[in-house]
Amino acid sequence: MFKAFKEKLRQLKERIDFSEAKEKLSAIVSGEVVISEEKVDEVLDELEIVLLESDVALDAVAEIRERMKTRLAGRRKKITESLYQIVESELKQTLIEILEKNYFDLEAEIERRLKKKKPLNVVFVGVNGTGKTTTIAKMAKRLMDKYSVVIAAADTFRAGAIEQIEEHAKRLGLKVVKHKPGSDPSAVIFDAIKHAESKGIDIVLSDTAGRMHTKKNLLDQLEKIKRVTKPDFIIFVDESIAGNDAVERARMFNESVGIDGTILTKIDADAKGGTAISIVIATQKPVLYLGTGQSYEDLVKFEPKWLVERIFS
Repeated sequence: MFKAFKEKLRQLKERIDFSEAKEKLSAIVSGEVVISEEKVDEVLDELEIVLLESDVALDAVAEIRERMKTRLAGRRKKITESLYQIVESELKQTLIEILEKNYFDLEAEIERRLKKKKPLNVVFVGVNGTGKTTTIAKMAKRLMDKYSVVIAAADTFRAGAIEQIEEHAKRLGLKVVKHKPGSDPSAVIFDAIKHAESKGIDIVLSDTAGRMHTKKNLLDQLEKIKRVTKPDFIIFVDESIAGNDAVERARMFNESVGIDGTILTKIDADAKGGTAISIVIATQKPVLYLGTGQSYEDLVKFEPKWLVERIFS
């Protein structure tokens, strides 16, 4: 995991260590040195390249650079301290602060809201082929231990989508509310909510069509789902390995209908690690879960410190 990012950081360390060795000679008398703004800019120029090559989006890189410059410029360090270790420590803290911004525990929030309202409608959005339907099944598996769940097969657009979610539900022992292919997705979710109300079911997990963000008619349909069914949460799902494509899709879904958080799939296959950072900055909404494998149990809560430590380990 994140092998490419780690290699880029190793190369950055070598360049900083080499540059620093020449400066230490002039600091022997005083025993310490001030990290100049010019030196910080030099280091951050190198760091920008590392981040960009690790799928961190350009606007995210700019924010990270600004935060790092504030932390480093004018700071005093002993000649025995490694500049790279200082940079690494500050970068870790910067990334953690970014990833923790607006973070919330979805399951704790579900528990809190269920005390006031039942059922809760959790709508999942994203494009085809990113693992959205499988993620819904994984989410159902997590919730089933504590709550009753029904699934709304509201992806009536893609051929085979209803059958796919039905197969997952069959394996999990869950009911699926469905209509015919081509039906109004809003009506499917509405009926699922009514079914849940009549049966005392806690949570409706609503699948939706894998809308390409360039297809305005499908985005309009999603806006109708939001208007008619009033989701309690809208969760965006995409692949960690999709890099900037995932970031742009997250940005578009957030601007079009508003998302409450993101689930990133295939984190186990991600060699770069920049997608989570970029999506949080682009949407100002947290990453909530990571898909770590193929089984229903392979969905883990996102922990910013966990991700950052694995990037640098």
